[in-house]
Amino acid sequence: MNNFEKAKENFIRKEKDLSKYATKSSDAIRFKEDKEDIRPPFFHDIDRIIHSLSYTRYLNKTQVYTLNSNDHVSKRITHVQLVSKIARTIGRALNLNEDLIEAIALGHDIGHTPLGHTGEAILNRLSLKELGEYFAHNIQGVRYYMEVAKDGVGLNLTLQTLDGIMTHNGEMLSPIYEPMKKDKSEFLREYNESYKDLNKSKTYRPMTLEGCVVRISDIIGYIGRDIEDAIMIDRFKRSDIPESIRDILGDNNRDIVNNIVLDIINESIDKPYIKMSDKVYKALFELKKFNNLNIYKYSMTKEELDYYEKNINKLYNIYLNDIKESNMNSSIYQTFLLHQSKEYLESTNIKRQVIDFISGMTDDFLIREIRNYE
Repeated sequence: MNNFEKAKENFIRKEKDLSKYATKSSDAIRFKEDKEDIRPPFFHDIDRIIHSLSYTRYLNKTQVYTLNSNDHVSKRITHVQLVSKIARTIGRALNLNEDLIEAIALGHDIGHTPLGHTGEAILNRLSLKELGEYFAHNIQGVRYYMEVAKDGVGLNLTLQTLDGIMTHNGEMLSPIYEPMKKDKSEFLREYNESYKDLNKSKTYRPMTLEGCVVRISDIIGYIGRDIEDAIMIDRFKRSDIPESIRDILGDNNRDIVNNIVLDIINESIDKPYIKMSDKVYKALFELKKFNNLNIYKYSMTKEELDYYEKNINKLYNIYLNDIKESNMNSSIYQTFLLHQSKEYLESTNIKRQVIDFISGMTDDFLIREIRNYE
């Protein structure tokens, strides 16, 4: 055995002790044949994700509050790293594959638009009008990694990582998360169906237990941190959190995360599913309702919503016209299309090209573009 073979064995030695419900490196599936090195495939996915240009753009994408002057308010990168840490904590306790968990967690929000869920809702309405297809950040994340990234070639991530990203929907809370076996064709059926039936796509289950861990960790990663951000900018007081929630989960991010994580570990160890106790599930459900009413509903004013809706639609039409007229000086060419592969340009509807471009923008880039055309 040479040194490289020894190193490769070192990477996967711990897999011998993984839970029987864990996903092994030998289970990894890629859509295209790829040369693996000493890194196991899910570990390799992590590297591809964090080295992609889109990962850098997490730094300036909204989590909840856009254009807030407080530098301590969370950005998308903060959320992604919190989800990764929380999910790996659960995964290690349950003896699951931490490499797969980290790959899904770090890549799960890559399809998010500028302005967070507000931007997503605007692009969804635009996509329905222009293409007759829904837009959702989890589906856009899969699209990005398969067809847009690396100049239109894609990153060729594993099926398990892509599936975890597609099914991570942190807005949907369940008392139990059970994986559902899939192959390439089933995954692609769900992916393509998502453009036609957004509600059904929210019910898709991950194909791995690791994907289930990330799905619940997405909620854990934002639910308490968003409260801290809201209190920091004086949206409400800690004492406003209902006592029924505080008694079970706590009233601060540290306790909320710790109590939910420990409960999940206790309920899920050596089980083929991820579960919460009834009392923790009910408290988390109530906390989610509290956040919706007190945080997410008021993350922007109506005037701000109308302003961004009008201007994103305006930019869309400008970029579409620039493509039709081959205006190479346009930012859609200079920062996007001139760098995309011939395959991407020839196979992608120009309306979809514009939506790909806008969805990948950071908050600052979008705002600069709006101002350039005012």
